[in-house]
Amino acid sequence: MSILARSGRRGRWLAGLAGAALPLSFAPFYFFPLAIVLPAVLFALWDGQTPREAGWRGFYFGFGAFATGTYWLYLSLHVFGGAPVPVAVLLMVSLWCAVAAFPAIAGYLNMRLTGGSRVLRWCLIWPAVFTVCEWVRLWLFTGFPWLSLGYSQIDGPLRAWAPVIGVYGVSFVTLVLAGALLTVIRGGRMDRIGAGVVMLTVVVATFTLHDRDWTQPADESLKVSLIQGSIPQDRKWAREQLGPTLRMYRDLTLAESDRDLIVWPEVAVPALAYQVREYLDAIDEQLAGRGQQLYLGVLTRDSASGQYRNSLIGLGVDNGAYHKRHLVPFGEFFPVPDSIRHWMRSAGLPNQDTLAGADDQSPLPVKVWSLAPSICYEDAFGTELLDFLPEAGMLINVSNDAWFGNSIAAYQHLQIARMRSLEMGRAMLRTSNTGITAIIGADGRIVSELPQFTTAVLRGEVRPRTGATPYVRSGNVPVIIVCVLLIGLAGYLTRRQTMLSLPAD
Repeated sequence: MSILARSGRRGRWLAGLAGAALPLSFAPFYFFPLAIVLPAVLFALWDGQTPREAGWRGFYFGFGAFATGTYWLYLSLHVFGGAPVPVAVLLMVSLWCAVAAFPAIAGYLNMRLTGGSRVLRWCLIWPAVFTVCEWVRLWLFTGFPWLSLGYSQIDGPLRAWAPVIGVYGVSFVTLVLAGALLTVIRGGRMDRIGAGVVMLTVVVATFTLHDRDWTQPADESLKVSLIQGSIPQDRKWAREQLGPTLRMYRDLTLAESDRDLIVWPEVAVPALAYQVREYLDAIDEQLAGRGQQLYLGVLTRDSASGQYRNSLIGLGVDNGAYHKRHLVPFGEFFPVPDSIRHWMRSAGLPNQDTLAGADDQSPLPVKVWSLAPSICYEDAFGTELLDFLPEAGMLINVSNDAWFGNSIAAYQHLQIARMRSLEMGRAMLRTSNTGITAIIGADGRIVSELPQFTTAVLRGEVRPRTGATPYVRSGNVPVIIVCVLLIGLAGYLTRRQTMLSLPAD
């Protein structure tokens, strides 16, 4: 790795190239070992640098990763969202810079924490700092958890850690192996022995956790049908499309006469619920008479405020509802001053805030079971789903990835959903307007799925589950505590090293 010792701009560009290659470890490419190799390259580029230079290299790494991994934001902002090209590019680049700040902070802090041996710093301290920065990215300023390293391991052996310590625990273990790889290549003899011990420990622990079943299936299964309408985003809200859309969903639904549960995608109905009340009431009456349950995505209006909500409502046996809690910035709400909102309104751009649902909502009932609901990218915020567990026997997510066209976004989103099932030991019913609609097993593996951009119905039988994984009981708390303790140890050792280096009086 001598080439990685380059200083200045060359080192930064190498970090940027390594970051740009990182999305290859995620869906739809699945080269998951790169999530170990490329952070090891970044660690090597940090080694021996000043904190400031390490910060810049971390920034280049993060910017490269998000530029190639979330390029599809342009499609949602400009192609389908209608934002002018300069506005779309400005918003997109601003987001990339914001999220690139987290690996930049990690690089800066790691080069300030110089106490301890190479094995300790590279294999434990640096992964801990990086993981905490990833975790902060989950929730700071509403959060953007996309491309967290742990998701890349959904099809690799490190997936065994997910039900125990969650996706951020998987990130930490992945980074531990990255640090061990760097130590084996660049460290001395004793360093390599220490790195070997670290690797062996991870391998043995992973083997011990492999394929362990943390939850228990119910005796009976639910017959489910997931309807993928596949309405193009640029036609969905056209006035002439309303009638054909309503007829299609109604006809496909009523044909599923032997199903316990039917699910439509996010905002499947291109109208406000009160505007199509007769249509919904007619379906409700027919399904109730057949003992069936339907959950469908539609915009509802809050009677108190008059604002609209992104909702998942029930028809048939039960009329429960869930209202989206975690809204998309610049999509469902606009964190801008009134002057900018006024300009957006005059330019004909979306500018109205959607109302967020209450934090303390109930799971959705189906027969004697209940579902843990999420809408759109809410399934990327795993700890929020824990509010419904372990009571809920299954997970349900409705989405509309048509906003991102024929890009890699839908595959990345499905990968995130798979991680939620694995963490929580629950099957997930995932319905998306243009795909990817899928039934995901409690082990995070895809049971069945529909091809994208096709109008079809996915049928299956799914068993609800009881019990709780360690992650359901503790969330991200254990891994964050471990990481913070490691960072505290590094701070202590650094201070001690500094004190010992001071000249005696």
